[in-house]
Amino acid sequence: MRSSPGPECQTDPVTCRIATVQMEAVPSDIDGNVARIARLIVAASAGGADLVLFPEAAVTGYDDGVFAGPLPDLADEEWWAPLQSAVDRSGVTAIVNTAIQRDGCRFLGDVILSPGRTPLAAYDKQHLHDSESSVFSPGAHGAFFTLKGLQFALSVCYDANFPEHAAAAARAGAHAYLNSGAYFPGGEHRRDLHYAARALDNGMYVVFSGLVGEPHDFIGGAAVFDPLGRRITVAGEGEHLAFADLDPNIVADARRHQRMWAQRRESLGEHRHAGSFDTASAQR
Repeated sequence: MRSSPGPECQTDPVTCRIATVQMEAVPSDIDGNVARIARLIVAASAGGADLVLFPEAAVTGYDDGVFAGPLPDLADEEWWAPLQSAVDRSGVTAIVNTAIQRDGCRFLGDVILSPGRTPLAAYDKQHLHDSESSVFSPGAHGAFFTLKGLQFALSVCYDANFPEHAAAAARAGAHAYLNSGAYFPGGEHRRDLHYAARALDNGMYVVFSGLVGEPHDFIGGAAVFDPLGRRITVAGEGEHLAFADLDPNIVADARRHQRMWAQRRESLGEHRHAGSFDTASAQR
């Protein structure tokens, strides 16, 4: 594992250091994946992180066969106990995405693990992609949490393709939009464009954590974008942690000078047809 260099840990209480993870999750190897996640939580702490974000399906691996089989349940403490131990020892809060079952339904859900607290199933992916919709139920609502005075909104992969999802997070007061993802080969342009746009559109940080490797040659790309849509840190090759310090003052300054958020209209009215101006229509 290589950790990208970052600025020294700041003491300002309103600044939060986040680590975004790029990692491989082996399908069906829950014990191995959990051990890897626990190790990366400790590594994030060593880098001064307050918060660490993991990719989509980091616990189970992203695989249709796995999704159709038995899935982790928060009622079973055995699988998440090593993760809770890691956050308790390190003092880091972790956002761990997993395929999960709950109340007879299946979700791609974000679990928040924080020192001294019971793990919380906080958010379920709302926009399901392709084959996911035949297995999982979509989440019923957005979600955000507060850490070190900043508000963090949760999202999973395809959610970020929809501008209104990030806009709803910003409207709720989010300083940062966290996205756990898994991009297939060929998705580099779309991935980077969407995250930069969501940041610029809403004047907030966007943090992406991505899978690499098997079983679909996932392309990673873990990165942090600032409120002007500039990529300020990016993961290297393979397993990697990338760090960034998030400052709400930078969000406030971006929104003060970048006026799209303040000046957007609640309603633009109906779209009306203004007529046809092709040549055939003009001759009639």
